Amino acid sequence: MTYSRKTLSGAVILAGVVYLSAYTVNQTEQVIITQFGRPVGEPITSPGLNFKIPVIQEVNRFDKRYLAWDGPMVEMSTKDKTYIQVNTFARWRITDPMRYYLRLRDERSAQSRLEDILGSETRTAIARHELIEVVRTDKEREPLQDETLTGPILGEGTLGVLRPIRFGRLRIEKSVFDAAAPKLAEFGIELLDVRFKRINYNHEVLERIYQRMISERLQIAQRFRSEGEGEAARISGKRDRDINEIESTAYKQVQEIRGEADAKATGIYAQAYTQKPEAAEFFSFMKTMETYRKVINQDATIVLSTNSDLFAMLKRIEHKGP
Repeated sequence: MTYSRKTLSGAVILAGVVYLSAYTVNQTEQVIITQFGRPVGEPITSPGLNFKIPVIQEVNRFDKRYLAWDGPMVEMSTKDKTYIQVNTFARWRITDPMRYYLRLRDERSAQSRLEDILGSETRTAIARHELIEVVRTDKEREPLQDETLTGPILGEGTLGVLRPIRFGRLRIEKSVFDAAAPKLAEFGIELLDVRFKRINYNHEVLERIYQRMISERLQIAQRFRSEGEGEAARISGKRDRDINEIESTAYKQVQEIRGEADAKATGIYAQAYTQKPEAAEFFSFMKTMETYRKVINQDATIVLSTNSDLFAMLKRIEHKGP
């Protein structure tokens, strides 16, 4: 009975020792064994069952998967002194767990180091480039242009034309990656990718942008008004020319008709004079009466020679009067 109790106690102790000394490494983990806070042996990166000295040694687990860093929204200045708010994110992983443990210990310290390095490199990259370079996603994209903002009034290319870019956002992000990757490698971290997640303008910059948009649209409206006034003046001038041309043509036709009528009337008078003396005298009398009707009225004062035909007719009327 005593022997059985001793055997059972030994089995329990052995099971406890095995339980305390055995540990498993998951496929997503890598492990460093420390003894009194100091690393012992090489990092364990393969999954499976492993053993350690219980109590004395401790298991430190690190993730093998891709990890995320999402930086805060930070305000910074571009090369052209435009203040923007930039939100950066990155992907990273632990490639040297021993160095990572010795330099950083845990993920909280790693996140802090990432924020220091990536935040600093982002500020430096943004400060080296103008705003147009930061907000455009690719150097190969052609600058946008509003066709309504060009012309002889506004001048070619004066409004609505984005300055040609030489780098673009992708190359700026790559410059941040290239500068930060070697610094993070010293901590056993491999930087996989860096991106600008969001870029916002601050309130003062937004106000300037809105004012510039308003100014451009006002100039467009002024251009349209000027073009409309010019077109109206052109149409009015063409109308006046057409009216003058029509009036001139009509006047010419009237004069030609009058000339033809006078010629016919003269011919008729001449024919009448040659046919019968009585008819000639009658026509002369009618012509004289017509002349009197045109030139004599109540307010008219006439000075005539005694040899005048008009005076002769008046004199004849005077002789035949009562």
